[in-house]
Formats: sequence, structure tokens, C-alpha cells
Amino acid sequence: MKIESFLLIIFLCMLNFCSKTSPPNPFGPIPSPQQLAWHDLEYYAFVHFNMNTFTDYEWGTGKEDPNLFNPTELDCRQWAQVCRDAGMKGIIITAKHHDGFCLWPSRYTNHTVASSNWRNGKGDVLQDLSQACREFGLKMGIYLSPWDRYEPSYGDSPTYNEHFKNQLREVLTNYGEIFEVWFDGACGEGPNGKRQVYDWDGFIQVVRECQPHAVIFSDGGPDVRWVGNENGFAGETNWCLLRRDEVYPGYPNYHKLTSGHADGTHWVPAECDVSIRPGWYYHQSQDDQVKSLAELMEIYYKSIGRNANLLLNLPVDRRGLVHENDVQRLKEFKAAIDQSFAENLAQGKTATASHYRGNDAKFSPQHSIDEDKNSYWTTDNDVLKASLEIDLGEPTEFNRVMIQEYIALGQRIESFSIESWDGENWKTIAEGTTIGFKRIVRFPGIAASKIRLNILKSRACPMISNVAVFNAPDF
Repeated sequence: MKIESFLLIIFLCMLNFCSKTSPPNPFGPIPSPQQLAWHDLEYYAFVHFNMNTFTDYEWGTGKEDPNLFNPTELDCRQWAQVCRDAGMKGIIITAKHHDGFCLWPSRYTNHTVASSNWRNGKGDVLQDLSQACREFGLKMGIYLSPWDRYEPSYGDSPTYNEHFKNQLREVLTNYGEIFEVWFDGACGEGPNGKRQVYDWDGFIQVVRECQPHAVIFSDGGPDVRWVGNENGFAGETNWCLLRRDEVYPGYPNYHKLTSGHADGTHWVPAECDVSIRPGWYYHQSQDDQVKSLAELMEIYYKSIGRNANLLLNLPVDRRGLVHENDVQRLKEFKAAIDQSFAENLAQGKTATASHYRGNDAKFSPQHSIDEDKNSYWTTDNDVLKASLEIDLGEPTEFNRVMIQEYIALGQRIESFSIESWDGENWKTIAEGTTIGFKRIVRFPGIAASKIRLNILKSRACPMISNVAVFNAPDF
């Protein structure tokens, strides 16, 4: 969820081998345009809705009767409206889970909605969702399980890989633009007793051909990585970088994905997936176990607030609706976020940089934060440490600081601190490591007239695109 704050671009950058007015050079791996667009989304829904919804299982066997799939009030418009009103930007749907049942009428298997009595075999959940997402201004994503416990060719690796590519092409060519294709590494043995070997390079090629603007998620990306847990928590240190060639779907050292690789070779940022309930699929027994507002806020600060995107799962119920308890909690969550970040206390205040590039008046070290939203500060050569001071004018209570790097040119900052002015001295109130696209720092409430961000260690000239100050209530 994007936090509205002052839009002044502050570039604190070292320009090696450049003139003092030339733009800074990228440093290290940088995001693609598709990845930059993904970062901007921040918060979207995972919808686990499939055969397991009706069997009360989390993982199916592939032996389920298609007629078990029978939502009585399926309404993808309700899903989309709930997600839009919650502040989400998209929905990723479980088009096929491990049991192999398809939510669309696939030409390549009879284990689909077309074999069920639902809508007399004429239904297509993906079509309904695609139309609903367009109507409510949401992006649509697809999860397609590579593991298929129904398909007879599974385990005959070359044959099944072609089968999977065919199904992948179906879901990527018939339902409009897809923003994310979500893969996991689930794998098993087929009817022949052989373990399936997936053609990941071939799967990725199909996505690139059919949906060139989509990002691909898996343990190792190639575009977006799993955060390494299902708690919704990114690491206190969280690099957008990954030694991508070492990581693959089903990667056994998944706990290392929580913080990424400081020496990563590629830009592969983290996505935090977590369910609003204990299970991923709907279970009536969990109707009273929806995560509390306090739990969701903790997830927010440890995902979006730690340089990751948040993929919050909604287990759609047997009616085919987002359950009332989930809807109510989502409303409370949205209201709490809005209230927490309603007022940027730095808006309209004066900010002063310790360093700036050159002597041109455009790069003045002192600037009102809404004087010119297209201006910026840059540091002179060889400056890897710098500070930005915001004068709040009078003692002001605050307990949150939001910081953003200008990631289009790389992730650079390794450590920072935040200080407040007590009238006589600067006092450290928070310290941190990486920043990335967005870092929200929490600390006990304090009243001060000035606040200072110190960049303590940076791999190249630090580049800060946004700083904002808030006083959020406790939830």
C-alpha cells in the first residue's frame, strides 16, 4: 500500500568519473521496468479457492470427484470489491493446486470445472475473475501448481512438461494481462514411481512469450523471490539482491531468502505470503481464527515496512465469497493503515542536507519539502556518508519514520540511524541496516523539534528518494 508523503526527490549520490551535473550511474544489479512496477503495488491478495475448499483439505489427492466443486454463490465481483476497498492492488488466484483440478475448462485434461455440475459445466472462474479485476481496477495474477496428482503423465518428465506448458499458455493467453505468475517448488512422484523433473527454463520462456510484462515468482525468482517463511515477515536486513543462479524452486536453504544476499548478482526482491487465517484454504472451523488487527499490523511493518511486498491470502468460502469475518478485519486493517499514515509531519518543513553536489543553486543544501517537487540534492565525489535534517519548527510528537531509496539505480545503503534534537543535543532513537524501496522504522513516541537521518554506511553514494515522519496510534 503506497503511503502518500512528500514527493521531493533527494539524491545523495557520489558521482565517480562524472561531471558535477551529469546524472548518477547505476550501482550493482538494478530492477527491470516490470520489477519497478511490481514494487509500486506493495499489497495484493492471494485467493486460495479450489477443490480443497470443498473437501476441507489443504492438499488434495487428485482423486476427487469434480462434482464436489460446487460454489453456491460464486461472485468474483465481491472478491474484487473487497480487495479494492482493502487497499489491495491485485489478486493472484490458485488456478490449479496440487490435486490438478483446474478452475478453467482446460483442453488438456478432464479434471476441470467443465466436468462438474457447477453452472452445468459452463463455468470459468478465471474468466469471472478477469472481468471483475478489470471492473474494479485490479491486476490479476495466476498460481499454477507444477505438481499435479491427477495427471497420468506426471513423472514422465518430458511429456508432463509439455502438458504443463500447454496449460500455462491457456491461462496466460485467454484472460487478459497478468501481472504475476506464481510458482512453488512442490514436486512428487508420478504413477510410474518416478519423480518429475521440471523444465523451469521452458516454463519461464512460455511466460516471457505470453505475458512479457509479468513478473515470475518462485524461491529463486527469476523476478520475485519467496521470503522464506509463511509468517509474512521479511528480515530486519533485506536485500533486493540474490545470487540467483544458486537458488531454485524447492531450494532447501530457504531461510536465507528472508534477507536475500548482500553480494547478490541479480535484482530479485522478496514477497511475503501469509494467510489471514491459520489455513490457506477455507475451513469453517477457522471462522473465529481470523488474524487480529494487531497481528496484521505487525505483518504490515515486517513486510512492506521492511522492503518487501505483502501477499495476503483470503480463503474464499464454499459459497464462493470472501467470508464476512475476513471482510470485517480487512476493513479494520485498511482503516488502521490510513490512520497511521494520514499526516506526514514533515510536510511543508525545511530539510537540510549535509552534502550536496556542485555549486549550482538548483542543488541548494536547504530546501522546503514542497517548494519544488522535481528538485533534488546530490553529494559531491567520494561522499558515502551523509545526513538529512528536517526542522519540524516546534516540539512535535512522532513514532514512525518512513525512508525510501531511489532503487531504479540500485540498492546501496547498508546502515543508517535516526536522531532527534532535544534542544541541546542529538539523541539516537533508532538504527537500521538496509532500506530499499521502503523502510518504516518504529520506535516509542518522542517529542522533538528536529529529526535527522544519518546514512552511516553505503556501498556507493546514498540515494534517498523520500523521507516522511508520522505519529501512528497503537493497534
